[in-house]
Parts: sequence; structure tokens; C-alpha cells
Amino acid sequence: MRLPVATHSIAARARFVCKAAAALLCLCGLASSPNFARILMAQGPVSPAAEQAKLHQSDQWAEIERHLPDPATASPELLEQEGDILRVRRFPYDALDFYKYAMARGGNVSALLNKLGLTEMEMRNMELAQAYFKRAIKLDKKDGAAWNNLGAVEFLNGQMDNSVADYKKAIKLQKRQAVYHANLATAYFQVKKYDHARAEMAAALKIDSTVFNREDGIGGVEAHVLSAGDRARFDFEMAKLYASNGLEDQMIHSLAMACEAGMDVQHEMLRDPILAKFELDPRVLVVVHNAEALRAGTSQKRTVSASSAGETPALPAATNPL
Repeated sequence: MRLPVATHSIAARARFVCKAAAALLCLCGLASSPNFARILMAQGPVSPAAEQAKLHQSDQWAEIERHLPDPATASPELLEQEGDILRVRRFPYDALDFYKYAMARGGNVSALLNKLGLTEMEMRNMELAQAYFKRAIKLDKKDGAAWNNLGAVEFLNGQMDNSVADYKKAIKLQKRQAVYHANLATAYFQVKKYDHARAEMAAALKIDSTVFNREDGIGGVEAHVLSAGDRARFDFEMAKLYASNGLEDQMIHSLAMACEAGMDVQHEMLRDPILAKFELDPRVLVVVHNAEALRAGTSQKRTVSASSAGETPALPAATNPL
């Protein structure tokens, strides 16, 4: 989250402290005065209306507000599009309002319920998100997106059996959605069903070779948080799948992530017939060196580059999204 721009006036500084403390209470990650935060907490949680009002105290909102369509006369498509824009621009409460306006004007109820649920999920309002997805499913039991989204919420809630079941229903309805297979694979890893996870990973890659690299938040892949051990194993399994499909750049990237999560990738590679031939590949040696340097807490500003060995430079360390 970006911090508001401070001005030099006393009033502006006071407004900044107010905004920052309230945002901290809403888990927005902004800095605030501890004493002021305690006063606000003693007064009770900040209401959505109050938080929305605070978000409106910005130059960005003043510019956006000038161009908002009239909820009473605009088409449902335009209102839904405005909701999408507001969601991207970090005005989630207003996005929720416009999705509801679109619904009232006759928009696609199922699609809008899913967007309402996803917006609530992004704000970590899991109960509300779950309720919206369940409403979408009640309206249309063949809505694969709603089943997938419900699976993402239940994954985050620790309801793993329910999450797996929901993802399987989504896949049954829409077999060619790579992200559904990817999500199910992640859920299987969480419950230690590695054989099932590998099968779903392979199915996802067969449909879309970039599905595990995407950073646009589609389908809840980014929301799946694994333990360090499972994360390492997941990335190593991805490396095996990439290698078997001749995608060496992606393979190196996944090996780097597994190594950074604590796995001895060279040792594991020797036990795998597909990866064994890459064990001494200069690119692998680079990612192992870099991971060891990170774990050792080195302060070096530069790490060894594979280009020094005449090979492709090492891919930068990356994390998969929420």
C-alpha cells in the first residue's frame, strides 16, 4: 500500500496521522502513531462507512468522482465496469457499491455475486465472501467460477476437505480451466496428497504452460499459502514438470524457488531421472549459490551471475502471489 503524501501544514499532518492509524486497524499496512491507534481501538473498530469516507479524502478520489456514472441511469454493463476500475484502483467499498448498482439495474447476478465475493475476499472479509459465492452457486449450481472461488475461501479458512471438494466440482463443470487444476493441486499439497497434486499440476500445465507464473490474481492461486516445506516440494515438482516439457527457463526458476525455501535441490535432483542431467548445469549452480548466500544473511549487493560462466543469467528470486 502507498503512504499518503504528507504536506507541511499542521492540519495536513493531523489528517495523515488519522488516516494512517485507521488504515492500520483495517490491516492496510500503513504506519501510524501507536498512542493514537490505541485510542481508536479503545473506541471500537472503524466502520466500513468511516473507512470509505477516509479513502475519499484524497486527490485521486476527487478526480475519480468527477467521472463516475449515474447509478440511476447508467447501463448495468457500465456500472459493472466502473466497479472493476474502482477495485483495481484500491477503492473496494465503492467497487462493492457499483457492483450492487449494476445488479439493481439488471446486470448478470451470478457474475456480480462472484465479483462481490472476490472484493470481500481481497479485504479479508472471508465470511462475507463465502456467503456471496454460496449465493452464486445457489443461483446456478453449474457456475464453475463460483465453485472455484468458494474453494479458495475455504482453503484460506483451513477447510481443506471442503476446498478440495469445491475445486473438483469446478473442474467437473469446466475441465479446460487450468487455474482450477492449479488450485486443486495446491490444496492437495496442503493435505500431503502429493500424487494427486502432481497429476493436477500436470493437467494444469497441459492446458496452460504459464498458469503457475501468473500474477493477475485469477482464480485464487495467489491466495494459497503453503508451509516452507510444502512450498519447496511444490516448486521442485514444478521444476520436474517443466523439464519434462522442455521448458528449461521455467525449470530453473522453480528450482531457484525450491532452493530459497530450504530444499537441497542438487541432492533431490540426483534422485530424479529427468532432473539429474541438470545437476551441474551452471544455472543450477548459480541459484544454489544465491540461495545459500541469502540463508547465510550475506550483505553482498551482487550475486554470482550465470553470465560469468557464459550461460544464461540466473533468474531473479520471485514469490508467488496471494
